[in-house]
Amino acid sequence: MDDDKTTEALGKLGKALETVERARGHLYSFHQLTGTADFLLDDAIAALREAGHHEHADRVQRELLGRNVLPGKWTFEVVEQFDDTYYDVFRQVTRDARDQLGGGRRHEHEARLKRERQRLSAAAYADRDSRSG
Repeated sequence: MDDDKTTEALGKLGKALETVERARGHLYSFHQLTGTADFLLDDAIAALREAGHHEHADRVQRELLGRNVLPGKWTFEVVEQFDDTYYDVFRQVTRDARDQLGGGRRHEHEARLKRERQRLSAAAYADRDSRSG
């Protein structure tokens, strides 16, 4: 792919995908932390009962333990729905654009930056060596 505008456009699309990847990671963190909190409620309920606060223990058990985070959904279902309706489509559209417009190469913009930066680095060393020799 020699078209700088295409490389730039695919770079922007790739950056958008990377941002979605990060969002998905946060969604998994939300899933894991919420699940952990739910299991921690077992200890809280037991501690409340042991301290003689049965009404509060009952309320925590009744209103929080195993509660849906969204109507009808636990966090794993939120993650699955995100994957199926957004993430998978985003990845496929990005992959199709990259395959059709960029020869299937990922991170072409970064690859160009790498080549340019290494060329500059090599030139600086060559210049330094020629002055010290």
